[in-house]
Amino acid sequence: MAQKDFTDIDAISAIRLAMLEERGIRRALLPTERLADGRVLRGGEPMISFSDNDYLGLSSHPRVIAAAIEATRKYGAGAGAARLITGDNPLNEQLEAKIARMKRMPAARVFGSGYLANAGAIPALVSAGDLIVMDELCHASMHAGARLSGARVQTFAHNNVTSAAHYLQQRDATSHALLLTETVFSMDGDLAPLEQLAEIASQTGAWMMTDDAHGFGVVDQKNPAPIQMGTLSKAAGAYGGYVAGPANFIELLTSRARTFVYATGLPPGVLAAALEALEVMEVEPGLGAKALGNARLFGSLIGRNDVFSAIVPVHYGEAAIAMAASATLAEQGFLVTAIRPPTVPENSARLRFTFSAKHVEADIRRLAALVLKTLADAGQAK
Repeated sequence: MAQKDFTDIDAISAIRLAMLEERGIRRALLPTERLADGRVLRGGEPMISFSDNDYLGLSSHPRVIAAAIEATRKYGAGAGAARLITGDNPLNEQLEAKIARMKRMPAARVFGSGYLANAGAIPALVSAGDLIVMDELCHASMHAGARLSGARVQTFAHNNVTSAAHYLQQRDATSHALLLTETVFSMDGDLAPLEQLAEIASQTGAWMMTDDAHGFGVVDQKNPAPIQMGTLSKAAGAYGGYVAGPANFIELLTSRARTFVYATGLPPGVLAAALEALEVMEVEPGLGAKALGNARLFGSLIGRNDVFSAIVPVHYGEAAIAMAASATLAEQGFLVTAIRPPTVPENSARLRFTFSAKHVEADIRRLAALVLKTLADAGQAK
């Protein structure tokens, strides 16, 4: 058999990598050992992470770990197949019932990840000839689901209800319309005006679906949307995604959501961990408030009074400046990853600080002082 020639692919990839490097947006994997209470080891060095989405610290909670171990011993390490074949472990049904109850919805369906949930549910709702109106800052998974649906897509100005209404009013009366937004925006930490958007959806006859990945378990918002998606990999500390909504729609996903039908089920240990984490969230409701309180303390220390979630972005503009600030914090034992284009718009590179119920005040105060110094060094003192 002739040897495959990858010369062109390798050479062209090298050129593209160099271009990314020049723009300061080339990514690199950095092995990180996550420990308890926001502590990590990177390159053998101990650090305190302010980049995790483990808002309640449940990924290392003893009950959650014990549940994962027990289920793995009982059922094995993997699901074995898609849920429609042999991968529908009984823990799936228990977890879905728990999510539906917590979200106050008739039913829920668990997916392999939040990305898969959005990519599967949106095309099950709308298709070619329909209209999707979505916030311009919606997560990439929502954009992926919108494109896969084949529907016409319009993005409205961030959190601008008037802009959303303008596009929804262009709806063809014979087609469906879907309004999409996050509840807590992942890169900015701000909240969507859910009730006002729901009113506009009602007035225009549109459906509404929200992505609650970064709100669930932390931010208590009134959410009138009839379809609500979220993840089990953030506040719940495990992995997976879900869609909650009307019973018939959830049942429709079982046949129509390709990312459900053709995806292997979640491992039993992951299901058990998520289920136990939700139990802990109910018996320890103060964890979310603690994470939010830590974020607000940090905000107050750097002169910010606009902190509404566990996410606090600090903008540096240029990618190179944000990377330098991240490196400065790392030298002092803080892991805070720089977020650069294309994840965020050009010239809006930032450090995205995320706060956990497990962070302690002394560390937050020391971090805030260092952040103020990086801003001053960058000519952006508060």
